[in-house]
Amino acid sequence: MEIIYGNILAESIKSSMKQKIDDIRAQKKRLPLLSVVLVGNNPASMSYVRGKEKACSSIGMLQKTIRLDENVSQEELSNVIMELNLDPEVDGILVQMPLPEHLDETAALELIDPQKDVDGLHPMNAGCLLTNRPGFIPCTPQGVMAMLDSIGYKDLSGKRAVVCGRSNLVGKPVALLLQNRNATVTIVHSKTPNIEQIASQADVLIVAMGVSQMVNENWVKEGAVVIDVGINRVNGKLVGDCDFESVAKKASYVSPVPKGVGPMTVCMLLSNTLDAYKMHMQGE
Repeated sequence: MEIIYGNILAESIKSSMKQKIDDIRAQKKRLPLLSVVLVGNNPASMSYVRGKEKACSSIGMLQKTIRLDENVSQEELSNVIMELNLDPEVDGILVQMPLPEHLDETAALELIDPQKDVDGLHPMNAGCLLTNRPGFIPCTPQGVMAMLDSIGYKDLSGKRAVVCGRSNLVGKPVALLLQNRNATVTIVHSKTPNIEQIASQADVLIVAMGVSQMVNENWVKEGAVVIDVGINRVNGKLVGDCDFESVAKKASYVSPVPKGVGPMTVCMLLSNTLDAYKMHMQGE
């Protein structure tokens, strides 16, 4: 059994991106800029944003966080997003979720210019993914696919993939990406009967249920690849949706939590922002 360390893979990809940004700086061109909109003082959101700020800094990418009051109106939030859309210096826009309950998350996401939607959540980018056209892919699913790339799982013809979870953020886009690589894909979720039996037939098992340590060796086919997308806090410790020690008995590859998908998500956000920058520079 081998462990797919997302943190090590992310550092390798970030090193390559840093070199590209160093080259841009040497040519005295403007640098890529990611703008993050943070509403309120949610501790988890603030922590995630700090992580993004640190990651940008580590590769020389510019980053600007716009902090808005917890009680900001939908109109004020919309105005901020539209200003960022029009700012030629801004390459990527990310609205940190979740937003306070009085705000409409969907309306905010739909306002972002699809060419600056580096989180890949705009309906136009979702449509591009559905039809296998170029567009920004959500960062976590993209990170999952990069982890599969790292172990040589680029063409999944003849492989059966099972995705546990059907969220718009992870489950659905991961399923589409796996299909685009010729895998035969099944999505299971909380209403699926015999979920364990179905999962145990997978050559590639992607787990994003949001239930801590739910998946054990009984869910895993001998020699399967298991990617654990879950992040749960139990007794002050971060754990995934898989019982790592149990799953490791049967899997050929497994990703850990922490040091697995999480670092890859942030890495793909930087990658999308760099891609947006290249697109904007070509258009100028």
